[in-house]
Amino acid sequence: MMEFPTPFAVQAQPAQPPALAHSDIGTVIEACIDQTAEALVFTRVASQVEVSHAVDAVRKAQAEGHPLDLIEAVARVQGHQEEHLGGIIRNLGDRLAAVLNPSPPLIPFAGKLIAPSAFYESYEHLHKMARALLTPVIFVEDTDSIGVASANPIAAMLLAKKIQETVSRRFDIRPFLTVSRLEYESWAFLTHKHFEL
Repeated sequence: MMEFPTPFAVQAQPAQPPALAHSDIGTVIEACIDQTAEALVFTRVASQVEVSHAVDAVRKAQAEGHPLDLIEAVARVQGHQEEHLGGIIRNLGDRLAAVLNPSPPLIPFAGKLIAPSAFYESYEHLHKMARALLTPVIFVEDTDSIGVASANPIAAMLLAKKIQETVSRRFDIRPFLTVSRLEYESWAFLTHKHFEL
């Protein structure tokens, strides 16, 4: 079974947030913001000021019901134009993935996978959490094997952990979770398709 380490398992880092409440989407969002912000500053791909402005933008967007990922917000705060966002977000995702153990792989074909509607219907709170984290569930095999993916590998790790906890509680089994990263274009397509954004 795949275990999900904290994002900075390789290097000595500040303490991670406490265990997350079962259904508190806000707590998971804040954990994602905090861990992603730490990683962006730690990897020196963004300054503390840039991250602070981006965090404000993410919180404002979440409050208005429009999810925004911190790496996209940082890319925009840094002034990157729309036509360059794909490469910039890929680079930010690469740098974040490098501090994770294991490092989630980038998969180019995720946009072709069918949305797991039955899984989302069975786990409505997980669907809401996935939407808030902009992290689609890309496949489900009888709840024994589940895959999640995002442009932000930290968001994907957090959702995978919550899915594993939830399915384990309901069925008394620990599903195998696959965590992957997405190219910006696939990510934008899947979040629109899965979450009607």
